[in-house]
Formats: sequence, C-alpha cells, structure tokens
Amino acid sequence: MSTSGISRSTLQRLPTYLTYLKTLPEGGSPYISATNIAAALGLGEVQVRKDLAAVTSGGKPKVGYVITDLIRELDQFLGYTDLSDAIIVGCGKLGRALLDYQGFSQYGLKLLAGFDNDPKAVGITEHGQKIFPMDKLGSFCSRNRVSLAIIAVPAAHAQEVCDLLVESGIRGILNMSAVHLTVPKGIAVSNENIAVSLAALAAQVENHRRP
Repeated sequence: MSTSGISRSTLQRLPTYLTYLKTLPEGGSPYISATNIAAALGLGEVQVRKDLAAVTSGGKPKVGYVITDLIRELDQFLGYTDLSDAIIVGCGKLGRALLDYQGFSQYGLKLLAGFDNDPKAVGITEHGQKIFPMDKLGSFCSRNRVSLAIIAVPAAHAQEVCDLLVESGIRGILNMSAVHLTVPKGIAVSNENIAVSLAALAAQVENHRRP
C-alpha cells in the first residue's frame, strides 16, 4: 500500500467507507453514489468524491460506483487482503477483550498473542488466545516477524513498554495509554484515547441539544 500524496485525514476515513459498504444488504442496487455514501456517513459529498478518487478508479457519471469493485479496491489499497500480524501488551480487561475480538481480520489484522507482567494474566483466554510473560516478548516478535503492536498498559508504564517494543523490532504502535510516547524516527505511533473520544462525543451531543 503506497500512501504517498494522500492526507492522513483521508487515510482515516477510508476504513469508514469500507465498513459501510460491507454492511449494505445483498440484493440491492449494484451501484452506489458518492452522494449516498456521504449522506449515510454524515460527510460532505465533495470530500467523499476526492477521497475515493485518490485511491480507486472512480465512479461512472450518473451511475456511481460498482459496489463490489469499490470494496475490492479499498480492500487492496488498505492492505486488508493480506493479513498483518500484531501483538498486544497489557492484558487487563481491555487488553483481553481486544485479544479475543474476532473482527480484526476484516481489516487485515491478526492478533497473534498478548503479553503481561502479571503472572495471573498469563495463560489462555476464553477464545484460545495465548498470553505470555513479558520476558518472551523479544523472542516472540523476532521468531514471528511481528511489526505491529498495541499498548494497553497504565500510562506510567507505557514508555517503558514502547521502548521494549522498538527494541524487539516493532515498527508500528497503537497507543491506548493516555500518555505521549517518544519514539525513534521511522516508528509509527497512532494514539487512541477512549476517554478523550467519549468526551468529544459528549460535547458534540451537547452542542446538538442547544437551540
């Protein structure tokens, strides 16, 4: 997947388009317009057209996009047709829930295992996923050539875990800890703070209530 020349905001919207298209009922029209996509997702029509034009062959005038072709092109661009392996560090309630989540494969991801420094957390989850002690992290990543990781540990330990992941060959990190991570050049970090997202959503709801 080459993302050269494509904005970060566009890259963040593409999975939303793909998820929506995959939820469309079977038996309907084989075509869909940018107008319909925009209306369903609460986005601007011009923005949707620009986003899709950047990564697909485009739609047909007065007809729109062939849904199956659009799904295939988005799948290929985002790399969902080839599974990427990942691990998760921090297997508390959130970490275990993510480790057992079955939907990652739809987005080209496969969580191979979890890691935790609590001996009580080590073992096998309800859905058969393995959780290893932290001293197995480096060898596991090297042996399985893992390049992606999720950090779901308390903020106080996030940087330490991050450093260990980088040393273990991890190149991309999804940070779910409420702390800024310092990483070397060439390491990609995406921050996901559920509390901040929920607060922002609450603010939007409150704004909609105001006259």
